[in-house]
Amino acid sequence: MDVHRMEGGVSATDVAKAHRADLATQDQYGVRYQRYWVDEHEGRVFCLVDAPGAETGMRVHREAHGLVADEIYEVTEHS
Repeated sequence: MDVHRMEGGVSATDVAKAHRADLATQDQYGVRYQRYWVDEHEGRVFCLVDAPGAETGMRVHREAHGLVADEIYEVTEHS
């Protein structure tokens, strides 16, 4: 899970565009951006990604749109 902090807020439309760019870039690195959440007012974006490692996930962001995460958390799914 990665977290982006955008000063001044962020629009869901812009985040959707960036996510589509991630999807177009991810396959060549064995990465899968699965879901994302947006807090437009606070300028926070949270991305759930399945990647071989944190740097590989960041590489996709960097190449797709240049917006790298401020924080990365390794998480596992439980129910």
